Amino acid sequence: MHQPKRQPELVEGSLPVFVFPTELIFYADDQSTHKQVLTLYNPYEFALKFKVLCTTPNKYVVVDAAGAVKPQCCVDIVIRHRDVRTCHYGVIDKFRLQVSEQSQRKALGRKEVVATLLPSAKEQQKEEEEKRIKESLIFEQSIQPENKVVSSGPSFLTVFLGVVCIAALMLPTLGDVGSLVPLYLHLSVNQKLVAAYILGLITMAILRT
Repeated sequence: MHQPKRQPELVEGSLPVFVFPTELIFYADDQSTHKQVLTLYNPYEFALKFKVLCTTPNKYVVVDAAGAVKPQCCVDIVIRHRDVRTCHYGVIDKFRLQVSEQSQRKALGRKEVVATLLPSAKEQQKEEEEKRIKESLIFEQSIQPENKVVSSGPSFLTVFLGVVCIAALMLPTLGDVGSLVPLYLHLSVNQKLVAAYILGLITMAILRT
């Protein structure tokens, strides 16, 4: 009799964890930012259970800090800042997402998300703009006029990766019938989830430039 193949046992901490975003910024003067959402993706063929830990749990409320994610699904984790005071401005806190198989206790993967409270979104944007202008002036003064290069917008590599991810999402999924695209170009749901995750990161990077 042929015995069923066993899935290779995963080493503790070796499983990649897909969570978006990887940074939370709360603004004291904007109550709409006091509640934010982390999305945990599970692109794997098995269910995961998760747990959210925090370095300063007294400052935050995590709705459903523990739970499960079905295979090839995602779950939203709501995080509320409940201690908006000036003494917390600029302090970096950390959340840790631990995931494991439902039948195991050991954490197969971990991912850290940083959280920061800032006084004002407008002040932050103004400071960043002043910083960019200052850095631009210093750069222009440090090079010869004939060697100045003006660069704006996303890099070629970023655009190329974005186009590849979009193309991957447009390809047929495994199991689709009647497609004219060759079978070897059909992607699994797992592969499309990864492409969507990478495209989200690229989009955030472009928006911040």
